[in-house]
Amino acid sequence: VGYSEVSMDTKTHWEKIYTTKAPDAVSWYRPHLETSLALIERAAVSRSASIIDVGGGESTLVDDLLVRGYKNLTVLDVSRTAIDLTTSRLGSVAEGVRWLVADIFDSELESRAYDLWHDRAVFHFLTAREQRIAYVRQVAGSVKPGGHIIVSTFGPEGPTKCSGLEAMRYDAQSLHREFGARFHLVESSKELHQTPSGTKQQFLYCYCRIA
Repeated sequence: VGYSEVSMDTKTHWEKIYTTKAPDAVSWYRPHLETSLALIERAAVSRSASIIDVGGGESTLVDDLLVRGYKNLTVLDVSRTAIDLTTSRLGSVAEGVRWLVADIFDSELESRAYDLWHDRAVFHFLTAREQRIAYVRQVAGSVKPGGHIIVSTFGPEGPTKCSGLEAMRYDAQSLHREFGARFHLVESSKELHQTPSGTKQQFLYCYCRIA
């Protein structure tokens, strides 16, 4: 199966999720991504840092980064519905953000454009090794040398399925191994996330710098 077919299936799946579920009803919803925000503020001290949020969807992360004064933000998501809902929520402030509706594999991201790459809950859906290799290639090509990568996936005790899809689980070592020697693991942490339905999911956060 080629990436174009995978991308079409992925797009169809997530459009259905975002069309049929309220923003605060999806399992990964949090009113604020506190762990991500804390890591981003530590890693990107300058408010002019170029930050991309991959799979940003309907997340409130972009709202909170704007409130904190970050000026150079990009949000990428495969779902046009999710992006439209977020830009509608933000109103005129959305004009100051770059919005990319694309699958991460098909995106022609600018070379060495970003100081910080953030992903909460995309990478763990990449169950095929070829997908993970392609993802890491995108990170390596689009993040500046010395730049920061914050990736959050399901932890060792997290679920194996989410939103009808198979999902991978990682500890810090196995996740870091997917990225390779160019990526220096600064720190990792685990978080117990309570879903809107009341169940608990273990998330792993890894913060790396790229050589």
